[in-house]
Amino acid sequence: MSIIETDAVLHEAHRDNHTHRDVNGGWLRPAVFGAMDGLVSNLALMTGVAGGAVSQQTIVITGLAGLAAGAFSMAAGEYTSVASQRELVEAELDVERRELRKHPKDEERELAELYESRGVEPELAREVARQLSRDPEQALEIHAREELGIDPGDLPSPLVAAVSSFGAFALGALLPVLPYLLGASALWPAVLLALVGLFACGAVVARVTARSWLYSGLRQLVLGGAAAAITYGLGTLFGVAVGS
Repeated sequence: MSIIETDAVLHEAHRDNHTHRDVNGGWLRPAVFGAMDGLVSNLALMTGVAGGAVSQQTIVITGLAGLAAGAFSMAAGEYTSVASQRELVEAELDVERRELRKHPKDEERELAELYESRGVEPELAREVARQLSRDPEQALEIHAREELGIDPGDLPSPLVAAVSSFGAFALGALLPVLPYLLGASALWPAVLLALVGLFACGAVVARVTARSWLYSGLRQLVLGGAAAAITYGLGTLFGVAVGS
């Protein structure tokens, strides 16, 4: 009796805790890349210009221009990329849909052979394939998952990807500019806020991906700081070369 009760408790715990994150959605990747790219690219752009010993107004205009250009570029790129991917998937689904309509028995046999290759007994595999093939849409979904590795009902949205990318990039790119907009006259508050933002973004991503928040945050901090330092050095060299 104690074994049965223990198994029941474990079953309940498994059912309550066995949940998964949405790994197929179209918002996470563009949002993460958008925020990181906005922070790193605009910070590097502004430090590069600041290294050339330009005026504060020039740095602010550069930051705002980088924000606008980058946000629209990221949104357009994400929309085009995801839309092209979705169109390709839909074209392949149309091919599979035609095959199911023209050669239903061949597709049913193909599905049965697939289950057999995975260890299902031949007779049972044929029966499962027969029952699953009764509904054409269900058969299409199964063939798409097994042959193409996709879920026809969970395709990424180009609009969601574009909006996520635009908003995340703009938010990330705003951080280096914000101290200047609030009255700062030196570069270091912008660099400091951007580096804090990089660490925070890395830590937030780690929360989503179940990795170490400290490692992820430090990684983004080091990469972003290195990019800013390199471009500042290059800006200083270019400024000296142009000035001489």
